[in-house]
Amino acid sequence: MSGTEQEHTNNKRTNQRRILDRFIDLPVKFLIKHKFSPTILSYIGFLCSVSVAFLLSIGGLHFPFCIAWIVPFILFWAGAFDVFDGEVARRTNSNSKAGAFLDSNLDRLSDAVLIIGLILGNFLHYILGYILLFLIIMISYIRAKAENEGIDMKGVGFMERADRLIILWFAFIVEWWMNYLGTIFPDIHFIFTLFFPIFILFFTGLLILTIVQRLIFSFKALNKLDAQNKK
Repeated sequence: MSGTEQEHTNNKRTNQRRILDRFIDLPVKFLIKHKFSPTILSYIGFLCSVSVAFLLSIGGLHFPFCIAWIVPFILFWAGAFDVFDGEVARRTNSNSKAGAFLDSNLDRLSDAVLIIGLILGNFLHYILGYILLFLIIMISYIRAKAENEGIDMKGVGFMERADRLIILWFAFIVEWWMNYLGTIFPDIHFIFTLFFPIFILFFTGLLILTIVQRLIFSFKALNKLDAQNKK
């Protein structure tokens, strides 16, 4: 692993920590004050994801404009609680292997239900949905396998889970507006329907890029460890 790659990874972690500290300090203090445990916060985040998936399955982003906002709104809180649980655990020294195991599994379930919601809501063809789910699971698996070998994978790859949720959140907001504009300009409605299919292809490409990034990073780190062990 080159010094440049390690420096880039460290910079990403530092930037993420700086942004988190700026925006989540007050809500995390509130949650700690009212004795919300990391486990409860993990379940709340998961329930938010299930709610988003259900709304997507019934075409929530294409509801009338005045109520369709609820889908990106709840997705925002799903991502927020995904951050809150880990931060509360860190600040209260309540990190545990059981908690990390639960959080990781709930994250994978959340990813799965969101994809299923998009498929059922006809936002996504089921074959492409299976491909997306496979890619997301591979991103997580590569990290888990590499960390099992002693490699620190935090910050490695463009599309970590927080990044995916943020990008999806923006995409849902844009799709909400695209659908609204399609009702205002019905003669060119088809133009506004092109956004989400194009976005999904872009999203898929970023997932593949992340897998490649993590594989390359892992192979370089493992080769370096092998070389050190042979000395």
